[in-house]
Amino acid sequence: MQINPGAAEFPHRQIAAQLKSQIRRGDWAPGERLPSIPAVAEMFGVAKQTVQRAVDQLRVEGILITKPGSGTYVRGTRRRLNRLSRGRYGGFRGYHTDLAARYRQQLVSVGRSPAPPEVADAFGVPDGTELLCRRHLVRTEESPVEVGASWFLPADTAGTTLERAEAFGRPLYQEAEEATGRRYATATDTITARQPSREESETLQIRPDTPVLHLLHVAYDPQRRPIEVAQATWPGPVTTLTEEYQIPAPAPTTDPDPDPDLVLG
Repeated sequence: MQINPGAAEFPHRQIAAQLKSQIRRGDWAPGERLPSIPAVAEMFGVAKQTVQRAVDQLRVEGILITKPGSGTYVRGTRRRLNRLSRGRYGGFRGYHTDLAARYRQQLVSVGRSPAPPEVADAFGVPDGTELLCRRHLVRTEESPVEVGASWFLPADTAGTTLERAEAFGRPLYQEAEEATGRRYATATDTITARQPSREESETLQIRPDTPVLHLLHVAYDPQRRPIEVAQATWPGPVTTLTEEYQIPAPAPTTDPDPDPDLVLG
């Protein structure tokens, strides 16, 4: 292990690149602890502060995670983000078995809470309107990977099972359809990138300056009235968005000799 003092790249970035390469090569597996900061500094012949900056960079990128009093560990492999509307509902309106096998969802709380602006806008109600909120946390074996919440109108949920602080043995939307008597027909997903709140960074075990991906999922009934507004937030650097879809074939032309003046190049 060595750095090039004459290189244009900063020493801590050179170290970060080499550590990243070793992790990718499998020298350290997910969940394995790295050598201490002084040990790494000795390997590279640099000051401990330089190694700390390299570790901080890899923490922001989501590659490493530091556990106070324990050390710095490889966070794990990149997570494939496929919890969008199609993945959530599955091909047959049931559990997405691939997701269920890899992630464990924990119900955190159930109760009425003031609606944040994006949720209020989706429902068409004033900011701060009291809505039913079911909050959850999703984990892998390694670490938490998602904080989320599902919001409903109290008029739809009063006296139903959705108000109970308990998990259901089926997808939430199926419980909501039965409880509200309204069928999910369409859904929209809006994804944005932003900085995490303090609570999100603490829960997801990421640095406060690590960007997150945030999903706003709105599910509608056949009359285009919102039934559920769901939020999900993931650590950005360890989350990738992957979608697979069909590409339509070219539409057949009905005019065998189109006017060349009307053809756009």
